[in-house]
Amino acid sequence: MGERDDPQLGRRVQSARAVRLMDLLGLSEDELCRVLDVDPLTLLSGQLEHKSELPILLDLLDEASERAGPAVLRRWARGGAAAAPGSDPAPVDALLRRDFGAFEDALAELAARGFVLGGGG
Repeated sequence: MGERDDPQLGRRVQSARAVRLMDLLGLSEDELCRVLDVDPLTLLSGQLEHKSELPILLDLLDEASERAGPAVLRRWARGGAAAAPGSDPAPVDALLRRDFGAFEDALAELAARGFVLGGGG
């Protein structure tokens, strides 16, 4: 019996995925609601089956999480080292605007740089 056959199992799986996304990126519950475009009650009830972006975001973040580690990934999501004036906005800002393309581009850039957060100089 899978998620589609057991609505409660499906809700638990979706809730676990939402919590994982929140943990990976260091999101607050309010930010998670904005990213998924749901109200807090929907989030708490786990009724996120219609939110296709949730598994997609987790798939995108899997490799980054394995290669960079949770602390680096959360720091990157918030803009890494103190963002310089005029630098690109933090990747989490793209998610909060629901600009998933910009978030995916930022993630690809992180992978291309080799998962190193910078300051350097």
